[in-house]
Amino acid sequence: MLQQFRQSVYDLIVETSTNLPGDVRRAIRKAREHEDAATRSGLSLSTIAQNIEMAEHNVSPICQDTGMPTFIVHTPVGANQIQMRKDILDAVRQATIDGKLRTNSVDSLTGGNTGDNLGPGTPVIHFEQWESEEIEVKLILKGGGCENKNIQYSLPAEIEGLGKAGRDLDGIRKCILHAVYQAQGQGCSAGFIGVGIGGDRTTGYELAKHQLFRKVEDENPIAELAQLEDYIMKSANQLGIGTMGFGGEVTLLGCKIGVNNRLPASFFVSVAYNCWAFRRQGVRLNGDTGAHLSWLYERGTDIKMDEQSKETVTEVAASQEEANRKSSRQVVLTTPISEEDIRSLQVGDVVIINGEMHTGRDALHKYLMDHDCPVDLNGAVLYHCGPVMLKDEEGWHVKAAGPTTSIREEPYQGDIMKKFGIRAVIGKGGMGAKTLAALQEHGGVYLNAIGGAAQYYAECIKHVNGVDYMEFGIPEAMWHLQVEGFAAIVTMDSHGNSLHRDVDKSSFEKLEQFRDPVFK
Repeated sequence: MLQQFRQSVYDLIVETSTNLPGDVRRAIRKAREHEDAATRSGLSLSTIAQNIEMAEHNVSPICQDTGMPTFIVHTPVGANQIQMRKDILDAVRQATIDGKLRTNSVDSLTGGNTGDNLGPGTPVIHFEQWESEEIEVKLILKGGGCENKNIQYSLPAEIEGLGKAGRDLDGIRKCILHAVYQAQGQGCSAGFIGVGIGGDRTTGYELAKHQLFRKVEDENPIAELAQLEDYIMKSANQLGIGTMGFGGEVTLLGCKIGVNNRLPASFFVSVAYNCWAFRRQGVRLNGDTGAHLSWLYERGTDIKMDEQSKETVTEVAASQEEANRKSSRQVVLTTPISEEDIRSLQVGDVVIINGEMHTGRDALHKYLMDHDCPVDLNGAVLYHCGPVMLKDEEGWHVKAAGPTTSIREEPYQGDIMKKFGIRAVIGKGGMGAKTLAALQEHGGVYLNAIGGAAQYYAECIKHVNGVDYMEFGIPEAMWHLQVEGFAAIVTMDSHGNSLHRDVDKSSFEKLEQFRDPVFK
């Protein structure tokens, strides 16, 4: 019985990780139609579209952060859920070995990586029985960067920029708008949100995440919530945060809201934020054999992002310059980079990097504060990236290599740059005042790569020169990578300018226009 269940789950994992569903693709394509291609956000959306098709073609992860695999399984009465759980774990382990999932399961006390995505609480599996003879399995892969931008409000509350939020529909409205504002570009906007109204602290977040399984184009059966969803979509896209937080017309791609009863003493509004790489899929299976019957969401295979997605990031940057829409320019740099070259850069410049760069995430930053580095970093580029790597007889190969959220390294970054002579840091979402001050003092820049574009950037990596600190695990190790044509945008320069600070300020001013009641 269920002899094909394990293979069906494995196929579901591969499909979810590598092929963005049709409804999500249409939402991104619609966003491109609303965004001026000759802007930073337009450039980002073009790269995103290209990356989606590359992931499908390569059957490789859309984003290197394949998140916490979360399964919701509906089974017929009497199904052997114990065996099904074992099969799901085996499928997750095999998908990790095959490079379809990144090794993401880490011991919370020691920091040790299990190497197979298995461990206490990983993956998340929810079983429910239902009155059907078929099996349904849903899967969502929600990365850590957008998971960190989830937020929960307890009403009544004073909401930054919006004033008092009461225990009513208008208070809920303010919570949701603030949730979009506070994410900025750190959650890889333009994004999707699921909202849970009510419940307790735990079930509120669970309800919010369940909303992400709804189809983008569906309509809420509750009239008040359907109206609120429409309002949020229109209003959030007036905040000017834009793709990657670069500023722009499109900040939110989807909003789905659900409601549960609550206790009289509690009123929670829980928001689950999901990046543009909205990876969720599901299958219907034969209840006796576990064989695949149908997909729950339209596959994206037959939905092309359009011909514009075939442009490279440098071609889009060139069209941007030709259109004379921005004062930015394109600069090609080869590592190691001099201080003079770095100080010539300004916010908005598109930088193309050739040469060797080095990856570094949380574990490495903490380590380097008190230790020497095994390689010379003077004039170097440090990439906030935890790649998906596979090894064969020829050596290591990069399967996915997009940026991780940089703000986690704010306590360390400026000190490490000055200590080792690092000239450029690449990541996503920007960094804070301490890093900005160090860039001015030392002579450095922060380059924002396109979050989630793991296939696009993997193609820029021509060779793995070596690796250090494998004891930290593959994502946290320090990889030495030879790159060609690696493109990113200067968003923090050595002159005290920060695009992230400016967008945050302007979007906050726009947020304040929504203080007055709308729903009474």
